[in-house]
Amino acid sequence: MKGFFRWFKSNTKIKRWLLLILIGIGLSCYGMAEILTQERLDFWPLLKIVLCFVFGVIFVVISIINIQKRTLELLVEQTDDRLNTGDAKINSLIFNKKVYDQGPKIVAIGGGTGLNSVLKGLKNYTDNLTAIVTVSDYGEIIPESRKMLESMPLDDIKDSIIALSKDEEAMQKLLNMQFNKGKLKDLSFGDIYLLGMKELYGEFTTSVEQTRNVLNITGKVLPVTLEPIEICAELEDGTVIESRDKIPEVVKTKTSPISRIYINPTNSRVSPGVLEAIEEADAIVIGPGSLYTNVIPNLLVKGVAKAIKESKAFKIYVSNIMTEPGQTDNYTLSDHIKAIEEHVGKNVIEYCIYDTGELIPEYIRKYNMQGQELVEIDASKAKAEGIYLMQREISHVLDGKYIRHNPDAIAASIIQLICDDLKFKDMQNDTKYVLLNDRLKEAKKSLKENNKNDNIRQTKKTKVKDKSKFYKKYKDRIASIKESEIKMKVKAGLPIEEKKELKINKQEEILQEQKDKNIKETAKPKNRYKKISSNIISNISNKINDIKKRKENQHKTESRSKKKSVGKHSVTNKTIKRNTEKVEIEELEEKEKEAFINAINKLRK
Repeated sequence: MKGFFRWFKSNTKIKRWLLLILIGIGLSCYGMAEILTQERLDFWPLLKIVLCFVFGVIFVVISIINIQKRTLELLVEQTDDRLNTGDAKINSLIFNKKVYDQGPKIVAIGGGTGLNSVLKGLKNYTDNLTAIVTVSDYGEIIPESRKMLESMPLDDIKDSIIALSKDEEAMQKLLNMQFNKGKLKDLSFGDIYLLGMKELYGEFTTSVEQTRNVLNITGKVLPVTLEPIEICAELEDGTVIESRDKIPEVVKTKTSPISRIYINPTNSRVSPGVLEAIEEADAIVIGPGSLYTNVIPNLLVKGVAKAIKESKAFKIYVSNIMTEPGQTDNYTLSDHIKAIEEHVGKNVIEYCIYDTGELIPEYIRKYNMQGQELVEIDASKAKAEGIYLMQREISHVLDGKYIRHNPDAIAASIIQLICDDLKFKDMQNDTKYVLLNDRLKEAKKSLKENNKNDNIRQTKKTKVKDKSKFYKKYKDRIASIKESEIKMKVKAGLPIEEKKELKINKQEEILQEQKDKNIKETAKPKNRYKKISSNIISNISNKINDIKKRKENQHKTESRSKKKSVGKHSVTNKTIKRNTEKVEIEELEEKEKEAFINAINKLRK
């Protein structure tokens, strides 16, 4: 009975369909009952009965289909641990197992914690995942376990197996467990297991591949070569370092950067299955990891770089977040890419995924004290190398101390490229695309939510848009036009809107200049007053001329009438009249001048 009631839990999502079945049965029964009880059936009652019966049957059929589908989904959820929660919003979990097996084929090349981050993220999208790692010592001291078992350096292989396992913590404890008692003292379980698998299957590559089935891990791990290799470095001053762990120390003491990296023996043969995996891959991921000790040495093995160049897969380089002291001091993004191309040639990298670098300075200072810095992004130089750049938020802080690559963010960026390619090939209806794209959308949503709650990033400032070429060329003219607009508004008495381009101080200066100008202009006689005064003067002069002409005409008429009576007193009368006329004209001129002065004074007031 306990198992029966488990079907009715909320996470099973079965109850809704059972309820819909009951509703469908009820509608069907209602329709049948109406047919049996009605004596006469008209059109509308009959239509109502038919609709109830039809909808009832449809509800029952839909419910049965969805119950069966949900039963299979629950079965897949119980057998696939990659679904973290039962509430995962997946369109169809029935084909979910199939999409893993038929998922994109991805090859990851590198080593260390960077490669493990890539594997942790990609294992949630596909089972066709291959990790190619170096077989080299990390330190000068060989562990007792390796000495006693006479095994190869397998640290990177063990780390990759842990990253691809379902329960990483349990697998890490198991493979790194060291015995403290008895004959097995100082031996590691991981070394014993890999040696036992080699003895069982005879060949090391086959034994590592079979580990996928034995330990139930996602994907497979392949050593780049079956021969132990030594990673050597040559500095620019000619110094040669033949020990991997001594490279950073010697670089610091010599203060000479690395000129090149090479492996010893130089003619190491590639492991079986490596070239085939690269050839069949849909995407090849290089890095992240130590540039000179984890990434480049894998590419130096004979045949690997050539296979990558000839492959039609996406060739993606995941950039490091921080520089590495003694290896990549003061390296920019383009310097990392150039270092790889200088060792193996071009056409090995097509895409580069790099971090935004928006981390809180408190976390970065801890690395600065150790001689590490954020990798400077010189995008223009990287693009000049023919690389397509992809800026993403791929960093996060682990345990509140360590800046690491975010596995989910890296995986989402790589899968997005593959989905875009499928979409370009018009394969939107393909099951592979639909399910990958659906999972990608969920991953982006969860990343977005995590970034909102993430307190390791700086608050993003509003990006200032780049000014156009037109603006840069004519910015002086634009500024003068804006200033003239403000002056026009001041003259018209209109309110001035504050704009981002003009500062408040500048506006105040313009207003003050305008006020001073207005004061000066009011102190001077204005043009319109000049025009009015000139008009008045011309009118007065015209009036004076008219008076003179009238007087002259009157004198002529009087003189003609009195020609006959010319006597002794004629001369004296003429002189008297002329004197009186001059006096009258002078009086008129004085009166007009006074009127003119009064008019001007009134206008000035």
